Amino acid sequence: MNQPHFSIKCWSEDDRPREKMLLKGRNSLSDAELLAIILGSGTRTKSAVDLAQEILASSNNDLAQLSKLSIANLKKFSGVGDAKAIAIAAAMELGRRRRDQPIPDNFKLRGSKDVFHYMRPYLEDLSHEEFYVIGLKRSNEIIGHRMISKGGMTSTLADGKIIFSELLLMNAVACVFCHNHPSGLAKPSETDIQLTKRLSDFAKLIEISVIDHVIITDNGYFSFADEGLSW
Repeated sequence: MNQPHFSIKCWSEDDRPREKMLLKGRNSLSDAELLAIILGSGTRTKSAVDLAQEILASSNNDLAQLSKLSIANLKKFSGVGDAKAIAIAAAMELGRRRRDQPIPDNFKLRGSKDVFHYMRPYLEDLSHEEFYVIGLKRSNEIIGHRMISKGGMTSTLADGKIIFSELLLMNAVACVFCHNHPSGLAKPSETDIQLTKRLSDFAKLIEISVIDHVIITDNGYFSFADEGLSW
């Protein structure tokens, strides 16, 4: 026999997510309880917390994975329609934006970590590869960045003619290449290594210095310069 379902309204105030936040503060709530507040309600057979736990479990209780779910994927859960799916996606996006406030142009790069923080807002949570170039002044001050290409899940085409025409338009004297690996593996492929060498060889001919090539994943990054990969 199915167990009877009890609405959150029947719970003690200490156990209700909204009341719990008011009484004990937001840090006292679990991920499921916070998500339940966003959902607002459950279904006839499960509470908002039950539904939240189900959604989180499908993402291995990993908020980074949850943030990648599309509106259509979220709506596959019983009890989640357009409004709830949009609310979840909006909350995930706000959290990402808060964490990844873009570093402004004119910022001076001091190393690969700065490149990671500068480009992360543009490359995180993507299911496909994108390739960017960052143009720099002599002091490594950022002039700006340009997307060169979008690709599939495992590769993208970086056209040297487009890269260097953009750098020349920026009057850049140095640059950093940057792309993402949706797989989560930051290690460069042989194609990445050969591409970096080929682009760097041409950069020398037009007197533009290549400072680094940084590969970004959702969990970290790989720096050619930091790892001593020469070009």
